[in-house]
Amino acid sequence: MLSKKVKYAIKAIVYIAKRNDDGWLLISEIAEQEKIPKKFLEQILLEMRKHTLLHSRRGKDGGYKLAKDPAEITMGQIIRIVDGPLAQIPCVSKLYYQKCEECIDEETCTIRNVMQKVRDASAGILDATTIQDLVVGNHFAMK
Repeated sequence: MLSKKVKYAIKAIVYIAKRNDDGWLLISEIAEQEKIPKKFLEQILLEMRKHTLLHSRRGKDGGYKLAKDPAEITMGQIIRIVDGPLAQIPCVSKLYYQKCEECIDEETCTIRNVMQKVRDASAGILDATTIQDLVVGNHFAMK
């Protein structure tokens, strides 16, 4: 299940992408337009900046704008930044692998085999869906 924080992060990045040619966008504008609590949005945007998805500038003419082309930012990236692994169990995660405590043999574990397929299908869709796809309404881009 996607957390509220991930949903807000995606909504904010899509809003910024739609308005990226307008210059620097204020947190208050993004929060108001996307119905995101301002303090929560501040944390999210700082995290996105830390992971080089956004640039920020302080001051009267400051705000946020994308640091990358929206076609280079994927839903999978944002979810991993905010919530961590896409995999539902740690033994199938590519980036956050951990052996399951109760597992006797990963190679023959039927749960692991199914969850690996689930991870591959989910990651395939999320990593192929860019912010640009969401901006133009192409929600299920399979590349």
